[in-house]
Amino acid sequence: IASANETDLGGFKEVTCTIEGKNAYSILKFESGVHRVQRIPETESQGRVHTSAVTVAVLPEAEDVDIDIKRDDLRIDVYRSSGAGGQHINKTSSAIRITHIPSGMVVTCQNERSQRQNKEKALQILKSRLYDQALQNSQSKEAEDRKNQVGSGDRSERIRTYNFPQGRVTDHRINMSIYQLDDFLNGDMDAILDRLIEEDLSRRMKEGDSSGR
Repeated sequence: IASANETDLGGFKEVTCTIEGKNAYSILKFESGVHRVQRIPETESQGRVHTSAVTVAVLPEAEDVDIDIKRDDLRIDVYRSSGAGGQHINKTSSAIRITHIPSGMVVTCQNERSQRQNKEKALQILKSRLYDQALQNSQSKEAEDRKNQVGSGDRSERIRTYNFPQGRVTDHRINMSIYQLDDFLNGDMDAILDRLIEEDLSRRMKEGDSSGR
């Protein structure tokens, strides 16, 4: 986890993390979008189901050649880390906040053990976000075509619902429900992810056939 912004209620306002592994982006890109949670909180005395939502953005890690960031375009602030993180926290000003002046984009990182490591991680996150922004801008003319695309990451639409009372996970893009919620949340996601990958491949093949006619 590069950074985590906790709320006063014990939750999180924003979490930024890096996931590494074979074909990580190719598989997890389908998680981009709005995830809806339906549950009965422990404080709910009448058993009513409460609904909440979180927006997930999955970005490919940008290589150095992808985005060229000018040093003059950055404002780098150093401050003391806060929250849990070990004995090194709060002893030194190791946390980093980088502002990309042209875009106004701000990235913070405080969970690495040194100022240098926090700076490197923050720069990598910034590059990834700028890469995603550039990609979205370049594809703006294709927005309508991408609206129905499987795994398009259209963040204005709900892509999946997690219903705790029923133990159900429903992916709305492929109209598929499974009743192994706990297993899914523990990482057993293949049933839905495999279908998403199949649908995406099928769509790409159809687009290739139509363009070749």
